Amino acid sequence: GSRALKTRGNTPKYGLIFHSTFIGRAAAKNKGRISRYLANKCTIASRIDCFSEVPTSVFGDKLREQVEERLAFYETGEPPRKNLVVMKEAVVEANEVVAEVKRKQEKKEKKKKKREKRQLEALAAAAEVENSVLETEENDVEPKKKKKKKQQELEAEVELEEDEGEEEEL
Repeated sequence: GSRALKTRGNTPKYGLIFHSTFIGRAAAKNKGRISRYLANKCTIASRIDCFSEVPTSVFGDKLREQVEERLAFYETGEPPRKNLVVMKEAVVEANEVVAEVKRKQEKKEKKKKKREKRQLEALAAAAEVENSVLETEENDVEPKKKKKKKQQELEAEVELEEDEGEEEEL
C-alpha cells in the first residue's frame, strides 16, 4: 500500500486477498506464500481476460486448479503440475471453446440473414399486392372517365341530330 511506501515501513502482507477461502485454508506459516501465489494468478487471469478476443472460463479454471495444487503441495508435499503443462492444456481447451463459440455465432448470423431475407421477401410481396390494388383502383377510375366521354359523345350526337333536325325544318 501507499502508506507503507510513504513511511518506508514493511509492506502489508494481507489485503483483500486475505479474505479468500484459499488463504483461510492454508496453515499460518503458508498464508503469506499462498496469498502471493493467488495474487499472481489473479494478475495473469485479468491479463488473459483483457487481451482475449472471445471470453472463456478455461484459463480461470486452470489457474484455480493451480492454486488448489499449490495448497495441497504446502500441506502434503505433493508436487503440483508444471505451469507450462497446465497452460498448454488451457490453450488447447480454450481454442476448442473459442471455435465452438465462433461456430455458434456463424449459425446465429446465418439465421439472422435468413430471417431478414424472408422479411424483405414478405415486404416485397406486400408491396406488389399494394401496387396491384392501386392499379385495379386506377383501372376502376379509368372506365368512369370513358363512360363520361361516351356520355359526352352521345350528348354531342344528340345535339347534332337535333341541330340537323332543326335545319331540316327550316
